[in-house]
Order: sequence, then C-alpha cells, then structure tokens
Amino acid sequence: MQLDDIDKKILNKLQENGKITNLQLSNEVGLSPAPTLERVKKLEKNNVIEGYHAKVNHGNVGLGIEAIIMINLVRQMENAITDFKSGIQNVPEIIDCLQITGQWDYLIKVVVKDIPAFERLIAEKLSKMEQIREMQSSVVLSKVKESMVSPVE
Repeated sequence: MQLDDIDKKILNKLQENGKITNLQLSNEVGLSPAPTLERVKKLEKNNVIEGYHAKVNHGNVGLGIEAIIMINLVRQMENAITDFKSGIQNVPEIIDCLQITGQWDYLIKVVVKDIPAFERLIAEKLSKMEQIREMQSSVVLSKVKESMVSPVE
C-alpha cells in the first residue's frame, strides 16, 4: 500500500495517542471526519495499523524486573526452531521474542516481579526447554529511551 502525506500524518498521530477521537484526528491532519475515518479503516484493513493497546507501566503492576535473555538453540534437534517458538508462547513472562542474526539465535525480553521470580523463570521454565542450548541474561537497570512510535516519514 502506498502511503501519502496524510496517511503518514494519521499514522504518526495515532502512534502518539491511540485514544484520539476521529474529530481531533481529522483536525490534526486537515481533513473532515468522514474521509479521515475512511483512511483509518483502510490502514487497518491493509494491516498497516495492526491494532491498538494500552501500554502498562510494569513497575506499577508489580513487575519490577525486566531482563534481556540471549538464546542459542540446539541445532541438531529436529524441529528445534518450531518447538521453541511454540514453547515460548506458553511463557507469559516473555513479552518480546526476536529472531536475530549474529552470535545468538533469539533475544527475548522478560518481565517478572523480582529476582526470585526471575530465578524461577530461568530454572523452572527456560532451562527445561530442551531446544535451548545456551542462554545469557542481563537485567535492565534503566531505560534510556523507549518508544512505540515508528518513524513514518
């Protein structure tokens, strides 16, 4: 789908504030409400906009530890990748999983209540996944930048 300047403005405004009303959005992008809504629906239909969600403050809901875990899989196992991808779907503490290039196969981001919960996640869930050959974890000390806004230009 080709995006024009108005589509890009709509995307940027919705990324900044997903709760913006159609009337406010139309004023921001310089269209009347009906064509603005049409464009939003078209962006949704074409999966340019995949969804809307509430961003939760992890610390305010008792999830005080965030960590990054680098993972390498056991290559000689048949279906290791498929089984790993399936297995992590059942681990609610994993909030992101990225297949990456370089020294590691996957990077996962996890959130847990505290260090004992992190230890349990490693010992009782991840270490029991036979597809995982090795892991290296780092606890996040602070966030320097976090953005949900893609640079649509």
